[in-house]
Amino acid sequence: MIQVNALSKKYNATTVLNIATLEIPKGQSFGLVGNNGAGKTTFFSLLLDLIQPTTGNIVNNEIPVNTSEAWKPFTASFLDESFLIGYLTPEEYFYFIGDLRGQNKADIDALLAKHEEFFNGEILKNKKYLRDLSKGNQKKVGIIATLIGNPSVIILDEPFANLDPTTVNRLKKIIKELAENPEVTVLVSSHDLLHTVEVCNRIVALNKGEIVKDIQTNPETLQELEAFFAV
Repeated sequence: MIQVNALSKKYNATTVLNIATLEIPKGQSFGLVGNNGAGKTTFFSLLLDLIQPTTGNIVNNEIPVNTSEAWKPFTASFLDESFLIGYLTPEEYFYFIGDLRGQNKADIDALLAKHEEFFNGEILKNKKYLRDLSKGNQKKVGIIATLIGNPSVIILDEPFANLDPTTVNRLKKIIKELAENPEVTVLVSSHDLLHTVEVCNRIVALNKGEIVKDIQTNPETLQELEAFFAV
């Protein structure tokens, strides 16, 4: 379980995130939606201890993320291309992450083979550095890298952006398969309400850093969110 306690983040006098309490149960597929500046990336950055909270904390499976690193072995994330290492090829990057997570080359090769369709022949064996790939192909690498080592918490920020429709559908299939595992918690943030509703069984909407909607996904969820953001 991920537990948020009296969490806030301020820059000077501006509060960009303010969440009194939030629980994300183990095994939930959790979607975070909101406009630009709503606080989505700030929340994920706090969850990953990339920035320090002004008040409060986040506890990941009983581990406070800002005072211990014990959550890192079971948590994986891809927020943007800065998570990649530009001078490596995709294969080199996958093997590097695998080494960090205690996986051998055969483990990585098996994972890559499983997701060959997602790569669509554009990633592997092309002798390109990550820095020379398109934004969409960089995202493909980053997303699949989060699956290495079978983490129990997976965090994806705007995973559908810069992907073509076919790849988006393949990614939704991957996320749905992850969500079927009761041991895996998947957190997705996105501007795309439709895609997020399709892959998440709970949606939390942020506005100006605060929770304004917390919905268990149902057939009316998309319409409810579209009506809210249309105001």
